[in-house]
Amino acid sequence: MQRRNFKMPLFIIATLLFGLKTYIVYRFMFDLSIENAMQEFILFVNPIASAYLVFMISVWLNPKRQMKYLRWTALIGSLVLFANLIFYRNFTDFITIPVLFQGNNAADLTGSFLTLLHWEDIIIFLDVVVIWYLSKQKFNLSVDLPKTSKIAATAVTFLLLAGNVVLAEIERPMLFVRAFDREYLVKNIGVYNYHLYDMTMQTKTRAQRVMADESEISEVESYLKEHSPDQKGEETELFRIAEDKNVIFVSVESFQNFLLDSEIKGKETTPFLNDLKESQDTIWFKNFYHQTAQGKTSDSEFIVENSLYPLGRGAVYFTHAQNEYNALPEILNDNGYETSVFHANNKTFWNRDVMYDNLGYDQFYGEQSFQVTPENSFGWGLEDKAFFEQSIKYLQSQEKPFYSKFITLTHHFPFELPEEKANVELYDSGSSTLNHYFQTARYTDEALQQFFEQLKQSGIYEDSIIVLMGDHYGISEFHNKAMGEFLGKEIDSYEHVQQQRVPFMVHIPGYEKGEINEKVVGQIDVKPTLLHLLGIEEENDLTFGENMFAKQEKDFVALRDGSFINGDYIYTDSVCYDRQTGEPVQEEQQGEACAPIKEQVDQELKLSDNVIYGDLFRFYDFGDEESKSGS
Repeated sequence: MQRRNFKMPLFIIATLLFGLKTYIVYRFMFDLSIENAMQEFILFVNPIASAYLVFMISVWLNPKRQMKYLRWTALIGSLVLFANLIFYRNFTDFITIPVLFQGNNAADLTGSFLTLLHWEDIIIFLDVVVIWYLSKQKFNLSVDLPKTSKIAATAVTFLLLAGNVVLAEIERPMLFVRAFDREYLVKNIGVYNYHLYDMTMQTKTRAQRVMADESEISEVESYLKEHSPDQKGEETELFRIAEDKNVIFVSVESFQNFLLDSEIKGKETTPFLNDLKESQDTIWFKNFYHQTAQGKTSDSEFIVENSLYPLGRGAVYFTHAQNEYNALPEILNDNGYETSVFHANNKTFWNRDVMYDNLGYDQFYGEQSFQVTPENSFGWGLEDKAFFEQSIKYLQSQEKPFYSKFITLTHHFPFELPEEKANVELYDSGSSTLNHYFQTARYTDEALQQFFEQLKQSGIYEDSIIVLMGDHYGISEFHNKAMGEFLGKEIDSYEHVQQQRVPFMVHIPGYEKGEINEKVVGQIDVKPTLLHLLGIEEENDLTFGENMFAKQEKDFVALRDGSFINGDYIYTDSVCYDRQTGEPVQEEQQGEACAPIKEQVDQELKLSDNVIYGDLFRFYDFGDEESKSGS
């Protein structure tokens, strides 16, 4: 009897190759924390289960179409994995559907993209080459199964997926309820199933506005009355100190607190900011945390302007730009301020041209308002020194008092600076990003010093308060090893949260009572704080933030991933840490220490999400002292 040659079907080969490739990328190219053997096993199983699900579909096609399906599916799947890897290297996060709608931002990412490419990325496409080669007719690796075998092959898919989900729920109970933690989702169900889940969530949130009603804003109002302090009538020493003064708010790109007082080879990175934070005219909030998510700078703007939290997926500036808000610029307009934004980037980036109009800004000085030449631009565009210098004439032309927000560009990933403009040497570590970070920070520090001098020369300085704020982190978790070397300590979960502190300084010319304030505060608190300084009382405003100068009642800063910081504790990755020592609180005390605050944090994030997804402010009258839902 002649022995039949066995040929493994191409859909099985593709499953093994693609699954193994995906596991290697998960394990060695993403920076996923693997804490035990169960997580390792799940990480290995889920890409194979996902690959089998997709490639198994080919058995229902005729042999010719099978090969075409397998080729293109392998290529598309690899491109999805590659896109997530590039995105992760920049943001330590995974792509969501709302992020994909922000595609018009991609035109400005060319330089960043090239920096994020690594030679080992070729592994992502090696299996595609093999699958395309084996799909040629001469190998005849298609299958023609009877219907019962096709059904059996399909049943195996559901068994694999069900097993994966069961293991994931054992490892991480309520996994799908804690969807704000995308890393846990990817670790437990894989990047492809995560994208399916994300699509489901997108559909759900789109329907949320249609289904929203007046009762939901009543729930938000009741929560804020119960949990937020009644600070509106509290007059601190600083109440009205900036009444009728101009407000110049500078959002400093990618600036983290560890830059302050740092040195590179004996030379200060930020000499101007170091002096400013110690000056008698400045109040520096040492424990000020950014609270941004995927929207980065636009999230920072959104939080400051509205005292609402950003969304866990995408950027509110894109996904909900047409909502009703009671934003800071609109309030200031009603109180006689001219409002403007200065940012030397194109007006559509982060959908600013639409969102700024809705928030109430009178004027947006975008890229077209500046003289941008090859000599004064690099990286993401107009250098900060030229940006501030060219802005002075616009400030001088504005009606007084004014509120003007400046958004810098130079200190932006990938932090590249022409050699002749660098006044500190490159840092020496295994991270090119961190190495360059200090040079662009020094340049922006010099630009800020120049700006202060120009404000003085123009006569604007004395009649203004100047607020400086870092908008979000600059160095992601992807560079933890290099960061640990620079700081001289391991960047664990506790230390990662501590690195989310960014500069926040309120500079009041002539104040002479400057201080270093130790309160734990965040971007959510900026709006009520600025209104307090200006002496503007919004009796019916709905905000999740506190006036930083008043007595704290809420006493926590919530991060978008559900972590939080308060005076005593830091909670992150399901562990409660002592904020002063960084040591985990004893297990028997964790519930008492962090559980009640964690419950409130989750509720607050959910309510803020409901406001945005349901466009709930359309049901609320901010102008009536006896405001009622549905008015």
